Amino acid sequence: MANITSISQPYQGNKRPIRNLFWQRAVRRLLRDYLTLFALFGVLSLALLCVFGPPIIEQALNINPNRTAVTDRYLPPNPAHPLGTDNVGRDQLVRLLYGGRISLAIASVGSLLTIGIGVLSGLIAGYYGGAVDALLRWIISTLESIPVFFLLIVVTTIWSPSPETLVVLVAFLGWSATARLVRGEVLSLRERDYVLAARALGAPNWRIMLTHLLPNLFPIVIVALTINAGSLILVESGLSFLGLGVQPPTPTWGNMLTDARANFYRGTYLIVWPGIMIAVTVLCFYLVGDGLRDALDPRRQ
Repeated sequence: MANITSISQPYQGNKRPIRNLFWQRAVRRLLRDYLTLFALFGVLSLALLCVFGPPIIEQALNINPNRTAVTDRYLPPNPAHPLGTDNVGRDQLVRLLYGGRISLAIASVGSLLTIGIGVLSGLIAGYYGGAVDALLRWIISTLESIPVFFLLIVVTTIWSPSPETLVVLVAFLGWSATARLVRGEVLSLRERDYVLAARALGAPNWRIMLTHLLPNLFPIVIVALTINAGSLILVESGLSFLGLGVQPPTPTWGNMLTDARANFYRGTYLIVWPGIMIAVTVLCFYLVGDGLRDALDPRRQ
């Protein structure tokens, strides 16, 4: 036991500087990737605009987002309504930002829950193996044998979901890909020397998973988080576009597209901005995820 202690101590002393060096190099690579920085700036700016923009715009333009007026229907963009009005006279700009709040909240919270469930299940299954791993692989195979979007359509047809319910449904049905990715990484990490040394020193399993395995999963978790967020915006928009997601009058980009489709010939401009917001936001999330994957790739350090 003394020999094992003497061998493992130098590693414990050097582990933190090596880890810090990895993150420092990753940050330097990220700061040189101007496309990723531009996409990250776009996502953060859009989120801040959706959170803080509506009250400011309502005060500046004296707009009530819930007020309907027959005389203001299908107004084209003008100084009082920069993006025009919809089929019942509501301001399109303010509703677009309120819809962004819901869409981004579903994407971010749903992605966090998805990653949390996937990381926890993949970490436990990959570390313990055996029957636990077999059970997880059976669940993953079952979930992935049926398209997630099809399952969501079936579930949302039975229960008309609120935004909170939709987040839970998306997380419950979409964690399998993350769990499979984490499980594969843990199967490799658990055979590393520092994990074997920790076991030999008598470290409990929960401590090994939290202090030795989980920190090494952060790079793939961060990348998966950003990519999942972009995918969930498409999922929410698709469900709302089909009339199965968040129901009006609560605005989302998806159900705004649905309303605009029904009034396409009267207000063609109504379909443009929700589509642009969805496309730009998803593209920015994917660009951020791609840039983070390159920056956090240890083979490129």
